[in-house]
Amino acid sequence: MPDFLIGWLSYGSFFMVFATTFAIIALGLNLQWGFTGLFNVGVAGFVALGAYSSALLTTPEVAGRWGGFGWPVAVGWLAAMGVSGVAGLLVGVVALRLRQDYLAITTFGIAVTIQLVANNATALTGGPFGVQFIPRPMQGWLGTGLPWTLAYLALALLVLGLVYVALEKLVRSPWGRVLRAIREDEYAAASLGKRPALFRLQSFVIGSMLMGLGGAVYAHFVGYIAPEDFLPILTFQLWAMLIVGGSGNNRGAVLGAFIVWTFWAGAGSLLRGWIPQAEQARAAALQVVLIGVLIALTLVLRPRGLLGEEVAVSRHAGGDRPGP
Repeated sequence: MPDFLIGWLSYGSFFMVFATTFAIIALGLNLQWGFTGLFNVGVAGFVALGAYSSALLTTPEVAGRWGGFGWPVAVGWLAAMGVSGVAGLLVGVVALRLRQDYLAITTFGIAVTIQLVANNATALTGGPFGVQFIPRPMQGWLGTGLPWTLAYLALALLVLGLVYVALEKLVRSPWGRVLRAIREDEYAAASLGKRPALFRLQSFVIGSMLMGLGGAVYAHFVGYIAPEDFLPILTFQLWAMLIVGGSGNNRGAVLGAFIVWTFWAGAGSLLRGWIPQAEQARAAALQVVLIGVLIALTLVLRPRGLLGEEVAVSRHAGGDRPGP
């Protein structure tokens, strides 16, 4: 195979793993916001919890500090979901009593706190130096080149497919219909005997678990994580993906992840090529501006996103109107 083709395949598979990871996280955010109306602005914190939980459990050099030996990667991924889910439960019990702006401020503060703890708990997380030598599944058989990247991409796509199918079954079940009812009118749902607080908490916990899983998938692909990987810009990227793709639609969340990540990576490459070396620090800021322009265009041209929430339509003699 020609070298240039190998290079393109390597870059393409590397790019796709990142997009797939973002799609997993976006599905968790879509469950919280798109189906339940929970304004979580602390996505980066739950992603960080998942990434660090899996990395600390599975990396022999780190686990050895505590008398461990390094668990299998699958155990690390399950632990990432568990830790993020427990964190979501603890946060949800308190924060879900708040509404809209107050919930956003609370979750943002929690995410910043998690990032600061990771940056200062040097004995546990490595502090600003992060966690290195995180094990990569299948690397012992396939090495570090293109075959391993393609194999990991297949694994990430499998995880994304399982998450997507599971969420589709959930949101199309009576449980999912209750979430939509609570999002639209909490008091009406309560009058029918539902418990809005319980359903919101369940949605928040499951969404947080998926964010933690996405963080673990990311950590074991790059092999190194540090607090700077989980800055608020990550939350901005995930919200942009959901807005562009369309909240309340799982297909939209996945599509938005791939589109926005393509736009982000492409804009970064172009800006680095156009901007002089001495001004490269401005390229990252311009990337954010361009994503903001993309969000604005989406809201103007497609307010519900590219694939907005599906709305049932009933046909009546007087014309079409939304059904019940």
